Amino acid sequence: MSEFELQSLNECLEKHLPPAELKEVKRILYGLEEEQILEIPASATDLAKEHDFEIKGYRFNARPEQTRRPRLVRVGAIQNSIVLSTTEPIERQREAIWNKVKTMIKAAAEAKCNVICTQEAWTMPFAFCTREKFPWCEFAEEAEHGPTTRMLSELAKAYNMVIIHSILERDVEHGETIWNTAVVISNSGQYLGKHRKNHIPRVGDFNESTYYYEGNTGHPVFETEFGKLAINICYGRHHPQNWMMFGLNGAEIVFNPSATIGRLSEPLWSIEARNAAIANSYFTVPINRVGIEQFPNEYTSGDGQKAHKDFGPFYGSTYVAAPDGSRTPSLSRSRDGLLITEMDLNLCRQVKDFWGFRMTQRLPLYAESFQKASEPDFKPQIIKET
Repeated sequence: MSEFELQSLNECLEKHLPPAELKEVKRILYGLEEEQILEIPASATDLAKEHDFEIKGYRFNARPEQTRRPRLVRVGAIQNSIVLSTTEPIERQREAIWNKVKTMIKAAAEAKCNVICTQEAWTMPFAFCTREKFPWCEFAEEAEHGPTTRMLSELAKAYNMVIIHSILERDVEHGETIWNTAVVISNSGQYLGKHRKNHIPRVGDFNESTYYYEGNTGHPVFETEFGKLAINICYGRHHPQNWMMFGLNGAEIVFNPSATIGRLSEPLWSIEARNAAIANSYFTVPINRVGIEQFPNEYTSGDGQKAHKDFGPFYGSTYVAAPDGSRTPSLSRSRDGLLITEMDLNLCRQVKDFWGFRMTQRLPLYAESFQKASEPDFKPQIIKET
C-alpha cells in the first residue's frame, strides 16, 4: 500500500470539493440526485462512539404504488477487525470477536434493523493464507448446533432480527469435512438453513482449497418475514452466473460476506456487486473485513516475495447497491463499522418492469450454449475470413 492511507473516499470528497461540485460528483458516483441519509438513533450512535466503530445510515426509496404498500426493510452490515493476537487460545480469540460484534448487533437493534449480516469467517482470523491446518481448523464448528449459531440465535429472537453469519463449518455427519458456510437464523431464533461457498479462489494467499472445496448447496434463497434473502460468499462475486442464479431463484437481497485485501481486488470491489444488482434487479450488500492480521509463523504466497507473517490490509468499504444502479457511500477502509440501510423491496419489481431485463433475457439460448461449452469437443463459435 502507499504511504498515504485513504480512510474514506466519501469523506475525502466532502473535505476537498465545493458544495455544488460535490453534489454533482456524488450524483454521478452514487447514482442519486440527493443523498438519502437515514437518521440513526442516539442510543445506537452512543454505542458506536463508546466502542469505537463507525455507524452510517442510508435509505433507498421506491415509487408509491396503488396496489402495494411499501415493503420497508432495514438491513445491517458489519465489518470488523479481529481483537486478540492469533497466538492466543482459540476460544479466547473467538469470544473476544463475539463480544465486539454483539455490541454492534445491539446497535443495529437500537436502529431497528430487521436483517444483519457479518463478514466472511467473522469468528476467526483469516488464517487460510498460511496453508497451516493447525490450530486454525479448531475454529470450525457445526452450522446448526455450533456455539456461534447458538449464541446468535438468542440475539435473533431477542431483537426480532434475521441474522446471517459466515463461519468455518465442520460437517460432523460427513466425515467432519470443512466448508466455508453462511448460516441463516430466523427472527424467531430458529436455524433456517445454510449455504456453502460455491467458488473457491486459488489466487496467491487465497488458495483456500487447502481447507475446503466448492460448495454443494446450489443457490438457495431463504424466505423470511423481511424478504427473500441469499448469500453469495466472497469469491462468488467474480462469477456473474452465480449472482444470476440467486436472482432466478427469487432473491430480493443478496449479501456478499467477503475477506479481500488491497491491491488485489479493490478496483473490482465497487463494480461487481453493483453490476449484479443492476443485472438481476435486486439489492446487493458486499461486506469486507478490516485490519492487518499477524500470524506466528512465516509463510510465502508463491508470488516471489519474501516470507512474511502479516496478512492484509483488508480494506473494508462495505456498501449497498440497489437494482436501479444507485448505491450508498462505503464504510471506512480501515475502521470497524456498521452500515444500516433502509430499502423498499418494491423497487425490485419496479426496476424489472422498467428495464425488462427478465423479459429480454434468453435462458434457453444460454442453456444451449453452456451445454456446448461444457463438452470436451467444444469449438468456440468464431468466424474467420477464408
